[in-house]
Amino acid sequence: MSKSRSSTIESYVLNNGQKRYQFQLYIGTNPLTGKQQRTTRRGFKTLKEAKLELARLKLEVDRGTFNKVVVETYQDIYDLWVVQYEKTVEESTFIKTTRIFKNHILPTLSMYKIDKLNVDLCQRAVDQWASKLKNFKIVKAYAAKVLDFAIKRDYLKNNPFVLVDLPNKRNLQNANSNTKFENFYTKEELVEFLDSLERENNYKAFTFFRLLAFTGMRKGEALALTWNDIDFINQDITINKAITRGKDNTLYEKSTKTGTSRTIKIDEGTLEILNQWKGQQQKDYLVLGYNTFKKEQLIFSNNCNEYLQPTKTRQWILYVQEKYALKKVTTHGLRHTHCSLLFEAGASIKEVQDRLGHSDVKTTMDIYAHVTEKAKAGAIQKFKDYIDIK
Repeated sequence: MSKSRSSTIESYVLNNGQKRYQFQLYIGTNPLTGKQQRTTRRGFKTLKEAKLELARLKLEVDRGTFNKVVVETYQDIYDLWVVQYEKTVEESTFIKTTRIFKNHILPTLSMYKIDKLNVDLCQRAVDQWASKLKNFKIVKAYAAKVLDFAIKRDYLKNNPFVLVDLPNKRNLQNANSNTKFENFYTKEELVEFLDSLERENNYKAFTFFRLLAFTGMRKGEALALTWNDIDFINQDITINKAITRGKDNTLYEKSTKTGTSRTIKIDEGTLEILNQWKGQQQKDYLVLGYNTFKKEQLIFSNNCNEYLQPTKTRQWILYVQEKYALKKVTTHGLRHTHCSLLFEAGASIKEVQDRLGHSDVKTTMDIYAHVTEKAKAGAIQKFKDYIDIK
């Protein structure tokens, strides 16, 4: 059954009180997006003029000679771009990207005509994002990708985002210096955090955060671990997968963030804690009706023995931090903690990069910039000892 192209002509009144007529006509389905397309015509001074134009357009549609400009606004080109983008990235990346567009980019740019976007408008958007977002450069980069797509499709000649001036990072830091947040623990703070956790009746949470703090693995990597990934004899742990959130808020397993596997050493103390949790898990889950003796058993699972919701770890860490008045860091902050303490212990940049699974050494260096004050003080002490001048 074909879609009806019936359209109603409506009247409206201009600000000066004059009457005008308009209509909207269905013209088919966009072959790229699968979405229905309509064209709007307005500004007719008489009802007769509107009827004649409507009849003419219907005839063009019937003959296949109607040429609607498919792309008019930033939203239009985004709708085309996002269909192609989804085919090039993992599901979790696609979800995160579309969230950035929904929360930041589209509310700012969606209504602008593509041919009216200029440097001033784009500069205003970037300044707005920079005033609110730490990672505003990522938002700007994604916004620019859509216009790059428009250039490739010949809807646009130049990308105005290329000429935008990025706000000075130092000025932004100074403006927010009073709210500086160091998302890692010192050695003493980490010991206090883990001691507080151990006093709680939640050995699963204690084991989880001890593992993160002593291996530096990502949260998603830890939640995807099975007992088969732990080599208790050689004291190794293999990290080759992670869980992430996909469409419809479902959790699924994927490769690590860098797409590569790594095997790292694990200390005896953490291995013993893991071994104790393994025994307790078998007892606890047997009561729930689950057999956890198989090697493919998740180390950290929910009460249905399925993937643990990543938000659960935030509940765990906030609870103990608030109860014992501890410094607030995020779950990911324990990865930064491990990194900074490795540097403090004398590990090389290459060793830290390999252990944490950074594909780019710049990522390791960015974290190195946040090492503890104790490590910074140690550096000058090493210099003094080396020069040996009183």
